[in-house]
Amino acid sequence: MTKISDCMSKDCKWVSPETKLQEAACIMRDNDLGFLPVTENDRMIGMITDRDIVIRALAENKGPTTNVREVMSPKTYYCYDDQSTQEVCDNMADLQIRRMPVVNRDKRLVGILSFGDLAQTSKHETVGKAEQQITQGCGCGTKKAA
Repeated sequence: MTKISDCMSKDCKWVSPETKLQEAACIMRDNDLGFLPVTENDRMIGMITDRDIVIRALAENKGPTTNVREVMSPKTYYCYDDQSTQEVCDNMADLQIRRMPVVNRDKRLVGILSFGDLAQTSKHETVGKAEQQITQGCGCGTKKAA
């Protein structure tokens, strides 16, 4: 059984809730990331996504010096580093998400998992089915209009 710790990226970036949006955006740009975990006292308390910056910050006329805490998504899905890739792949498909933070059983951030990571290391066909489910669920699929 392949575990998440076998395929996750251990080189993950994160920010504190007091980080300014401009700094978070620069970290995301420089590292080609769509999200950053937000941690406080060595615990993950939320996520800041590129969408959060646009929808919750720019659209609400909040500037680049706004703290991440003001626009982050406090609800965060995550997986454990000792979970099986099959289980997490199924969960990602159900939740229709392409990436998630990885924590240990003490809920300390230890990595990031992307759908691409799963696809590269998993041998089961669930990855393909899950990817199709995610794509269709987000409206990005190739469904024909009626």
